[in-house]
Amino acid sequence: MNGSTMSDNLANPTSDVPVPDVSIVVPVYGGSAALPELCRRLDQALQSAGLNHEVILVDDRGQPDTWGVICAIAARYPRVRGLRLGRNFGQHAATICGIAHAHGEWIVTMDDDLEHPPESVPTLLAAGDEDHPLVYGTFEKRTHAAYRNLSSELMRRMLKRAFPDLNEDYCSFRAIHAPLAKQLDRFGFDRPYIDGMLSWLTSSTRSVSVPHQQRQHGESTYTMRKLLSHAANIFVTFSYLPLRIATFGGAALAAISFLYLLYVVYGRLSGSITNPGYASLMSVVLFACGIQLLILGVVGEYVGRLMGATFRRPVYVVDCDTGSQ
Repeated sequence: MNGSTMSDNLANPTSDVPVPDVSIVVPVYGGSAALPELCRRLDQALQSAGLNHEVILVDDRGQPDTWGVICAIAARYPRVRGLRLGRNFGQHAATICGIAHAHGEWIVTMDDDLEHPPESVPTLLAAGDEDHPLVYGTFEKRTHAAYRNLSSELMRRMLKRAFPDLNEDYCSFRAIHAPLAKQLDRFGFDRPYIDGMLSWLTSSTRSVSVPHQQRQHGESTYTMRKLLSHAANIFVTFSYLPLRIATFGGAALAAISFLYLLYVVYGRLSGSITNPGYASLMSVVLFACGIQLLILGVVGEYVGRLMGATFRRPVYVVDCDTGSQ
């Protein structure tokens, strides 16, 4: 798998560029400071492996200076292409945007903070073939904060229960064969979840152990609120589990209420209950109303997603492209 590299094109930027062996897609939100080192290390690792490649940096409007950094890198390295979205669409939408503009035979997605080591990209590619078009990089030990590791593990277990077909080693460091990756843009979800969609497309996956490196620039922008919002979006968009919980919860509440009614009627008839009590009655009424509102909220989330699909909101909108400059 030999071909011209980024350094070759630096010497002769007007040469015909062959179809890349691999496209590296990096959604950029809060890690612009790490981009120069990321591109340099990617160039070294892929050049050493003899892989012809391109790097696509997608600015998801996280920091005002990000686009300037991307343009400077793209001006230096012809193999780097920058895309700027019209607004913040989210990590998964930005990743799908990069995939849609990629030309490589394989597409590798990775984060912008250097926690995913560029030197492990050839390892992911070596594990993939036509029978295994999806390869995940797995981490034996993550360098995140304790609450992030705990929440991620809980989320992983809940998702596995909700989506039995989901690969339990899912993460954003993945190698996807291009014919499979290109299918992601056809779903048209305005709030996409890549690993959920991939679980619908293929079960032929492999996992490769890779190191999880320490973040060297800035701090993670994934707050607990964003993590919970992301989790709610995944469950509502890709699972009927919340609806089933609401259904069984409503049925259980109805059964408990009916049993309590029988108890009150029996007590009144037998004389053991002379005054059921205002406090107990109001407690039951308020509890029942709370459950009903919760169920209505769950149903409303699904109705809202159906409305979003009907309106066909764009998954992403590209505002600027260094490749067209």
